[in-house]
Parts: sequence; structure tokens; C-alpha cells
Amino acid sequence: MRLRLPTEHPAEPPTGYKIAHPVLSQDGARAGFTGVSLGGALPYGVVADASCLYGRRHRPPARLCDCGFHCVHDRAAAEALLCTAEHRGAVLLEVTVLGAYIRFEHGFRYARQRVRTATVGPCGCGAPAVALADAGWGRPGRLALAAACAGCVRGRTSVTLAAFARLAGDGLRVVAAPAVAPATAAASPTVGAAVLPDGLGVPELVAEAALLQARLDWFQSQLARLGEHGTGGTAGRD
Repeated sequence: MRLRLPTEHPAEPPTGYKIAHPVLSQDGARAGFTGVSLGGALPYGVVADASCLYGRRHRPPARLCDCGFHCVHDRAAAEALLCTAEHRGAVLLEVTVLGAYIRFEHGFRYARQRVRTATVGPCGCGAPAVALADAGWGRPGRLALAAACAGCVRGRTSVTLAAFARLAGDGLRVVAAPAVAPATAAASPTVGAAVLPDGLGVPELVAEAALLQARLDWFQSQLARLGEHGTGGTAGRD
């Protein structure tokens, strides 16, 4: 007797939560995500179909395979994964589960998904993120990004949260999580607000301005250092 799983017919597609690393294409024209486990080798967009990583010809999610996208039911369970050292740079995704899926006690394994919201955690210094900057690693053709505040971006390749949402497309919404410490949050009241892909409002313009100012400050400090070295060299020759 072959075991058959019960069939569900939900009125609306289920919602789930997962974590992933934001990525930017090498030419800077496209944005997406890459998984934190077995599927990390295959970056995906806002709307994506799963494929079997083992090269088998079945359609995910196959009952006797572990292929397909994965997510959990509970947001808190996904947030807990961000506490581990290897996942500190990941972002929290709220996804719509589309197509065929298999329901488990804690989540789903499914064929197709739409990423609705990406929540970017604070910068490594604890301040709210205003950009996603080069994380120092990547995949072939994809640069991994991590949360960065205006003061920590410096000269790294980066995009604002609004720009990432626009590059990803398909209605993605990107929000910044609050600062780690209340004192830090009070010092930057204009950041940490939601940013939307459809047009720029006050929060987006503030984030853009803060990012530009941080880059200007960094370049000015580099120029000042070069000037000091040049002056010192001239004095030595005299």
C-alpha cells in the first residue's frame, strides 16, 4: 500500500519565513538572494521556481527527495537562525508559498515562491542599516551584501535599501530593523524606516543623503592622508 499525503486546498497561498543573503550581480544591474544551506549555490530572484539540486528529473518538492524551497511557519523561528555566527549577515524574508508544497510540523517544502518583504538587520556596529554593502564574499557572478550604516559603508560597493528593492523588482519591499541599542536609535531617528521600490519618499532621500555623506567623508579623509604624506615627503627633501 502506497502512503499518500493529504491534499490541501487553501483559500489563499500560505505565508512562510526564511533567511537568505542578499546578492548583487557583477554588473550591478540585478539583485536577488542566495540560500544559507544546500541551495546557497543557486541565487534566486523575488519570484522563483525551485529545481532539484541533485539533477534528478522530478518536479520539486518530491516526496522522496529534499529538493525545493524551504521555510518555517513562525517568524520568531526564522529570526532565531540569525543568532548563529554564520548567519549574522543574512536577512529575514517573508515569502508567499506558491505551487505544490509539502507541509511539515515547522514549515513547508515547496515548488515556487514570491519574496514579499526583506528585513535587513542592524549594521555590525549596531546602528540601523541604510545600505547593503559588499560583505567580502560571493558566488560566481554575484556579490554578497550585508547591512551597513552610513558611517561604515566607506568606499565599499553598496546600494541603498530602496535601490536594492528596485533592482530586485516584482514588488519587493525592503525594511530596516531597529538599532540594537536605544541610544543609537535615538541618534539616528530618520533611518530604520521602510523603503519602497515605487518612488522615493523622505526616508529614502535621507538614507541616500547619509550614504553619500559617508562616502564623501571617507574620500576626504583619504585625500587628507595623501596630502599629509606629500607634505612630509617635500619637507624631507628640503
